[in-house]
Order: sequence, then C-alpha cells, then structure tokens
Amino acid sequence: MVATRGLLIVLSGPSGVGKGTVRSAIFKNNPFNYVYSVSATTRQSRPGEIDGKDYYFVSREEFEKLIETDALLEYAEYVGNYYGTPIARIEENLAKGNDVFLEIEVQGALKVRQAMPEGIFIFLAPPSLQELESRICGRGTDDDAIIFERMQMAREEINLMQHYDYVVVNDQVEQAVAKINSIILSEHLKVDRVIDQINADIHNYFQKGDEE
Repeated sequence: MVATRGLLIVLSGPSGVGKGTVRSAIFKNNPFNYVYSVSATTRQSRPGEIDGKDYYFVSREEFEKLIETDALLEYAEYVGNYYGTPIARIEENLAKGNDVFLEIEVQGALKVRQAMPEGIFIFLAPPSLQELESRICGRGTDDDAIIFERMQMAREEINLMQHYDYVVVNDQVEQAVAKINSIILSEHLKVDRVIDQINADIHNYFQKGDEE
C-alpha cells in the first residue's frame, strides 16, 4: 500500500483554557499514536512541568539563535515571552506517516496555518469568559496585571476562531478529548487520504492477474 504523510494536528486557544490538560489527557490513551511536538519557550516553568516534555525552557538569547538559524516553524511573543515550534522533528515524523500533535498559542497557530495549510486546526474554547478568568486565577501563577492582560488577549484570540477548521468547547476534559479524537478519525477517513492506497491496491490486483 502507498504510504501516506502523517497529519499535522494543531490545538490552540486562549491562555488558561486548558490546552495542556486536554493534551495530557489525549496522550494518556493516544489512540492514533500521536507524536507530540514539544515547543520552546522563554517563560519560567510552572510547578509539575518538565523540561523537554512539556516545553523546552530556554533563555531569550538561546531562543533568538533559533530564530536566526530558521530552526522554528513558527514563533510568537506572548505576554513578554517567546513561544516557538522547532521544525526538524515535525517534518521527519510527518514524512514517516506519523501524526504530529502541536499545542501552541493562537498567534503561533495562525503562522503554522500560513506555512502548512494542510494541517488540522482545532480551537479550544472556554465555556465562558467568566470561567476562563476563574481558571487563570486558580493557577495562582499570575498577578492581577497579567491576568487582565491575558483576558484582553483572550477576547482578541476568540475573535480569530474563524481561521480554524474546528472549535471544541472545553467544558468537560473527557468530552473535549473524545471530540478531538473523533475529528482526527474523520480526517483519516477522508477520500483524499485513502484514495491513493485503494487505487494502488486495485492496480496491483489487476496487474497480478494480467501476469498470470
């Protein structure tokens, strides 16, 4: 059968919506054997985050070297910190037929959309802005000024959801995970993903018959 290129799955949404929580829940089961693309950031790690697993935590100087050497698929500055996606492993895994899962900020997702429009772009939305503010406050990692800035940014980011393929409301984590996995399943079943494999099988079958 003809090998198919893997899917690039991009999950993003406003800060505090629960992107990391949903992504972690997806990878606990990982029905499609997603390969997680670890982003780089200059922000400080939060309690429980592991360097190289949740993010590559780098200095601003190190990040700017990545920019200079074109080693990033995308990058953006958000609330005073850089976030970016190293490109080498993404291309390697997609070529092998592996689905690559990105969890990134909205600015970065829109840049990926320009560079790789064939990706599957999923916007994770909060049930309400009030609930989003409660989640951000509940983390206990930001002061009032940063929380206000994040909420202002969230309003702008939610207005950009029309640039995505799907919107999933993160009300219950388990339901959000099920919806995202259903989206990926449906994408794998699209005609343009399977037609080459089926046509190759038909060709091989009749070619074998002609030889006999």
